Amino acid sequence: MMTNDLPFDNTLMMMNSLKGYLTTEEELAFMQLLFSSSASIKGANYGLAKKDLAKMLGINNGDDEAFHSFINRLNAALSRYFRVVYDARRDRVIVMMHVTAKHAKSTLSSEALAIMLYLFYHQEVLGHEFTLLHQILVDFGHESLNANRKLKNNIDQLKKIGAVTDYESVSEEAFMLTAIGVHMFSESFLRRTTEFAQETQLSKEEVMKFFNRYNLHIEEENE
Repeated sequence: MMTNDLPFDNTLMMMNSLKGYLTTEEELAFMQLLFSSSASIKGANYGLAKKDLAKMLGINNGDDEAFHSFINRLNAALSRYFRVVYDARRDRVIVMMHVTAKHAKSTLSSEALAIMLYLFYHQEVLGHEFTLLHQILVDFGHESLNANRKLKNNIDQLKKIGAVTDYESVSEEAFMLTAIGVHMFSESFLRRTTEFAQETQLSKEEVMKFFNRYNLHIEEENE
């Protein structure tokens, strides 16, 4: 799931045009990716392992060029509606779908979304590898037992959609964004969020700099 404002009226037409980008084997692999990327169907084991996808594509598991070529061509064809992401930490390839902010509200509570934005800023902008549960409690101004339970329930929502995972290399309870979490927010969503927080309109460049995506934004435009 990626927050966005795009309509879905031409989805089937777009899917039909994939034949011009993919071989028959690649089409079948993509359909399996779509099916496997549903957390409701596959539980916590959603997505496909890199070696399984490579086998479907008929390429060597170590052929990173062919592997990333498949992902890049999919993203070029599907960027209006989907995004294919390889999560190296989990070794899973997944398909993320663009959804409107309105529909995102039915997936995540406002509290879970706030925690997600906090983790995004703490890790992607400030550069921390993980975030301690205690840090979240303190920064959100809640340290009571009930607040602890509610906060963890909301973090569980983020875990269920694959945006956050436990970080087990420290003695305290901590969490880390996955590749899904890193790519979950669209530029338009980040812009609205920042403008609302600062009560003023900002340029796209100012928002990207604030969220530490400016260099990435430039690289994507030059590709």
